[in-house]
Amino acid sequence: MTDIAPLIKRSLVDQALDQLRQRITQGVWAIGERLPTEPELSAELGISRNTVREAMRVLAFSGLIEIRQGDGSYLRSMTDPLGAMKAMSHCTLAQAQETRQILEVEAVGLAALRRTDEDLAALHAALKASGDHYHGDLEHYINCDLVFHKRLVDAAHNPALSELYQYFSSIVGAQLRQTLNIQPRRQAVFDLHGALLDAVEQQDPERAKALSRQLINEP
Repeated sequence: MTDIAPLIKRSLVDQALDQLRQRITQGVWAIGERLPTEPELSAELGISRNTVREAMRVLAFSGLIEIRQGDGSYLRSMTDPLGAMKAMSHCTLAQAQETRQILEVEAVGLAALRRTDEDLAALHAALKASGDHYHGDLEHYINCDLVFHKRLVDAAHNPALSELYQYFSSIVGAQLRQTLNIQPRRQAVFDLHGALLDAVEQQDPERAKALSRQLINEP
């Protein structure tokens, strides 16, 4: 019987990524540790240096490693955010709203307690830009709105929340796009943004969280 090769063969880069990710999850290298050089990894994995180089670029893009020019590659994280991104990309509108309720609402509550004058200035500027485009081009408005919401989360001054929201923002944009393509934009909904900013400015976390929940349910 003749062996038949699979119709879809996984690339050498994919295979290299699997081996590298396995070493990372197994704790072969500690966070902050310098990884072996490309020639060393090439010999260890039994693949070409070009394949190693491409795999390392993918890991750097996903945030697992940091490539320092002239100094080598260092382990930055043991959790690959691309897996989370894949899960997010397949979530439903209802699931996206649930995730925003958990992530964004709590961040807004913290922002109301921790915001600085610099945060408020950035938020007012972002809200003005968003308002200028609210009745105009949809994509321009969505981009401006995402900036406003990202700055709200950043005002919580929790790097982990900001990083999570940065990954999740593409799903927020998709949710807005899906909703606003079938529903007319209403000024009353946009005005909730101003009320939310006012609650943050007045350092009223409970009102800010309530307005954030309302806004998420009424994009």
